[in-house]
Amino acid sequence: MPSDVMDNPDQFHQARAGDERALRQLFDPHRERLRKMVRLRLDRRLRGQFNSSAILEDVFREAGRRLAEYQAGSHLPFFLWLRLLTGERIQDLHRQYLGTEAWEGGPEVSLYRGALPEANSVSLAAQLLGHMTAASQAVARADMQIRLQEAINSMDPVDREVLTLCHFEELTNAEAALVLGLDKTAATQHYLRALKRLKEILSSIPGFFKNPRG
Repeated sequence: MPSDVMDNPDQFHQARAGDERALRQLFDPHRERLRKMVRLRLDRRLRGQFNSSAILEDVFREAGRRLAEYQAGSHLPFFLWLRLLTGERIQDLHRQYLGTEAWEGGPEVSLYRGALPEANSVSLAAQLLGHMTAASQAVARADMQIRLQEAINSMDPVDREVLTLCHFEELTNAEAALVLGLDKTAATQHYLRALKRLKEILSSIPGFFKNPRG
């Protein structure tokens, strides 16, 4: 097993034996980063039906059932394995409730290797805009969101995925490199290039930096 789990071997073995408390102690340190993934990658049409806490509880139960599988052969750090399970759960919900219409709401950020499921440009733009919800801001927000979506879709697909992982999901550079099958140097180069491009995009949108964002 990867070293991050072997730091607490007794806790892992207790969790594998069915100790829910031990499993929560393994799972909970990763909960907030997994929640960011859910909020970013769950289709917005399902957010009224499935909140992030409910989805993560499903992932928690699935992790408990599959700890033996993880111990037997996963090369991933424990967090990235949990992230993989979370992605599988989100994809299951998309298939079950949306089918082939899963990303009807807007062009998607390209699925690139291990970065699953897709995060679409609607979600990314909404993250950047934050909470401009006042009636007086509605028109400006709608215009900015369209501009952002178009600009995000113009980015290099790999740059965009690295940006999504590191900036929005808060993965480390090493974690993003593992997810995407890149070496660390390449992942860093993609991230820096993406940040530069994002700054250019935001600076080109009139009024973007004058509006409050949450």
